Amino acid sequence: MTTAAALQWFRDMLYTAVLAASPAVLTVVIVGLIIAVLQAATQINDQSVAFGPKALACIVALSLGGAFTLETAADFTTLAIRAIANITPR
Repeated sequence: MTTAAALQWFRDMLYTAVLAASPAVLTVVIVGLIIAVLQAATQINDQSVAFGPKALACIVALSLGGAFTLETAADFTTLAIRAIANITPR
């Protein structure tokens, strides 16, 4: 395997990780932003108030987006295993 091929696999791995984590991360960011605006408007600045809705939103996002996450990770794993099988020794 050349250095360029290894770097391409590394890029693909990072892209897959970002893609697989995006449903949960984006949901938590959006809920966190909404909670922050509500806390600023009501002047309730307690960190524990924001934790519950964000945790619940993360659970819902993982429940709804779990199939997408699993499919994305499984596709990359399948490609990686097939590529490993095709590596020829020098």
